[in-house]
Amino acid sequence: MKNLKDDEAAIRTLMAKFAADFNSGDIEAIMTNYVSDESLIIFDLVPRKDYRGAGTYRENWVEMFSHFKGKPKISIAGLGIYVDGNVGFGYSFQQITGTDKHGIPINRAVRVTDGYRKVGGNWRIALEHVSVPVDLKSGKADFSPKL
Repeated sequence: MKNLKDDEAAIRTLMAKFAADFNSGDIEAIMTNYVSDESLIIFDLVPRKDYRGAGTYRENWVEMFSHFKGKPKISIAGLGIYVDGNVGFGYSFQQITGTDKHGIPINRAVRVTDGYRKVGGNWRIALEHVSVPVDLKSGKADFSPKL
């Protein structure tokens, strides 16, 4: 049981590091939270919608940060984690705030499900799925922060 608690704590530390790296705007540091090879799979909200491989996903971070004046900020709430051996999964709500290049304030919340894999004794994000609730009547995504 101790190993599971240690692994859960290590994944919580990984996610705190991810948030700190995001908030610093350091793309190279952000990428250290993910597996570093072509096995990385990301399902995102925006086109391209899926990213396969760390190199491709790194390009997404460069593009995403280019839409902001200054550095956007992220906060993570409701992080749940399950670990079994060298794999695990987690789920959370993540809120991004900042100002876009046109001076418009951004405040968006998304749901994130992560698959983790232990690589060389360290936990890394190996699979990520980002989603938002959709109002079925209007067909519009609901990005409003309700963390």
